Amino acid sequence: MNDGITDYLSQNKQRFEADLFEWLRMASIGTDSAYDDQTRQAAVWLAEKFKNLGLETDLIETCGQPLVYAQTPPVAGGKTVLVYGHYDVQPPDPVELWTTPPFEPTVRNGNVYARGATDDKGQMITHLFGLEAYLADRGVDGSDGSLPVQVKYLIEGEEESGGAGLDAFLKGEYDKDIGMTVAEKLDADIVVISDCSQYAPGKPAITYGLKGIIYFELFVYGPNRDLHSGAFGGTVNNPANALAQMLTQIKDDQGRIQVPGFYDDVVELTEEERGQFGGLGFSDDDFKTQLGVEDLFGEAGFTTLERRWGRPTFDINGMWSGYQGEGAKTVLPAEAGAKFSFRLVPAQDPNKVHEALEKMLAEICPAGIRFELKNHHGAPGFVLPLGSPFMAAASRAIESGFGTAPVFVRSGGSIPVVNQFKHMLGIDTLLLGWGQDDDNLHSPDEKFSLADFHKGIHSSACLWGEIAKMD
Repeated sequence: MNDGITDYLSQNKQRFEADLFEWLRMASIGTDSAYDDQTRQAAVWLAEKFKNLGLETDLIETCGQPLVYAQTPPVAGGKTVLVYGHYDVQPPDPVELWTTPPFEPTVRNGNVYARGATDDKGQMITHLFGLEAYLADRGVDGSDGSLPVQVKYLIEGEEESGGAGLDAFLKGEYDKDIGMTVAEKLDADIVVISDCSQYAPGKPAITYGLKGIIYFELFVYGPNRDLHSGAFGGTVNNPANALAQMLTQIKDDQGRIQVPGFYDDVVELTEEERGQFGGLGFSDDDFKTQLGVEDLFGEAGFTTLERRWGRPTFDINGMWSGYQGEGAKTVLPAEAGAKFSFRLVPAQDPNKVHEALEKMLAEICPAGIRFELKNHHGAPGFVLPLGSPFMAAASRAIESGFGTAPVFVRSGGSIPVVNQFKHMLGIDTLLLGWGQDDDNLHSPDEKFSLADFHKGIHSSACLWGEIAKMD
């Protein structure tokens, strides 16, 4: 990296932290309308930061919280990078379990503790500071070659509450307001998102694959009212029993999903991927200790990491039926229900899974029982080929920032906006996480390592130049 950029990063470490702490004090709880003013304050604060760097900046009003958009000038013949993030945060509840107040950033043991520290304010703003360092050395005007790529930012305020504003924006509902199509506004060669984690302390990672998801709610109905289980037991089918029977037929005792055709579109892990996962030093015993379980379970024939990152899964997320109060009540319930989800791998189609599941449930539904299947939401999986030149550029930038080359991992989670960028705009995504798995995102005592915060800024400052070097 240029010595001028390195010096700037070193000289501004304390100021970067002070800016981050100021932003973290804003309770931008996007899921709670009582905090709408502070959420908007966080958006305005960020927009001002971009303006102060000389970026063309817009606060795009939506049906919900505003989108913060900023961009550097286009670079003739150069690449364009779109940075996505979010400035809203999860509610801090239960507040009593926080060691220090959630919106009073506190440094302990090298970490900053605050809601939003890692998800996603702390990670997102590294890409603002990284650009700042680059521009301080070379200038914002790309016409003289000082900034070798164009950088755009799209930062939303409703990621934690469904992203209605961003969804409407990506569907083109605000094209008249912005004076062009959203495809023109967000035209880019690659998206960069830092809203995930490293593999482990000292092991930075690039997440090149995400699972998709489809989430269902199943309602099972029997008699027209709750019945006395003694007087009516053995005469009608019990919806709770029927629900249990139906759910247990979806997955066998080897962890294999039994929905017909479910595996038809599954892309198998390559030997290269399996070798990479096997070389990460993952310990099943440590994992069991961490989770407090005596044994692990999953699809036979695959390692724990392979199942977590590269194989589809089925899990019941909640069940209800009958009497659940204190003591006993001998009731035969009139209805029962369950919420469950399938995590999908790239190439699996959520709509095909829905159709196949509905057909299967109709075939196995017991006599005297009717059911209703509700599809809450679905999204396909994502994978960026390991041979992508963007992957190589990001790897070089991360090695410069963290002092070691990143490993390549997948995630069992889903980031819906990644699919939106791919399927609505045709843009792939680099997932560069600076956090750790134990950062307590969505939980009390959320934290972010300040050392990793600064390494993330360094990596971001390197990224622009590395992308510019691509053929």
